Amino acid sequence: MKLEDFISKRLQIGRRSARALILDGKVTHRGAPTEDHRCEVTRFDEVTVGGKILQSSLPRLYLMLHKPVGILSATSDREHRTVLDLIDHPDKATLHLAGRLDRGSTGLVLLSNDGQWTGSLTSPGRKVEKSYLVETDRPIPAEAMARFAEGFPFPTEGITTLPALLEILEPQRARVTLQEGRYHQIKRMFHRLDGIRLRSLHRDRIGPLSLPEGLKPGQWRPLTGAELDAFAEPPSSGID
Repeated sequence: MKLEDFISKRLQIGRRSARALILDGKVTHRGAPTEDHRCEVTRFDEVTVGGKILQSSLPRLYLMLHKPVGILSATSDREHRTVLDLIDHPDKATLHLAGRLDRGSTGLVLLSNDGQWTGSLTSPGRKVEKSYLVETDRPIPAEAMARFAEGFPFPTEGITTLPALLEILEPQRARVTLQEGRYHQIKRMFHRLDGIRLRSLHRDRIGPLSLPEGLKPGQWRPLTGAELDAFAEPPSSGID
């Protein structure tokens, strides 16, 4: 929102009056006086008029969480515990998720109150890789690797999944690397292989960030500056 529109709305005055306050030097934005009535105001910016705070700055939060089984990837639910119930932070109500995991799945979940950041991670065009360890109810056929690399058509939805990397680690254990995140995608792809079902699904990586060994199920921590910087770099794909 433009600064003049923000002040107009908050003080319930006309846009011209709001602009006059700005041009008269009575407004500060992000702690400094400004006469730029067109500058953008976000929820993270402090804005004052005549020394009165119209909006306090909200701290930017970037968190990782190790989701256990049985917890919903949601911010609220009437029946089940959600990821926010695991987080002890005064501003946790401002958080939202950058991608989800099924209730029965485990692993790395990212949360933030920065919509631009989470939007960049979940944008289909950016193709941020996600890595999952899965266990199946029967041996995985060797030809499954080629099937995952080709992509699976879902005619009723008018889509074909992007090429995915399948690494068979043991007869009934594999790693799947995706560049997208469609509804129950991995379960549905395995089910196309003669009805194979998953016994477990665990996400251990999103983009450049791997789930730390020391972060136990149910635990969370803020991302470090280096981790945030790594997300700012162009993603490199291991999928042909």
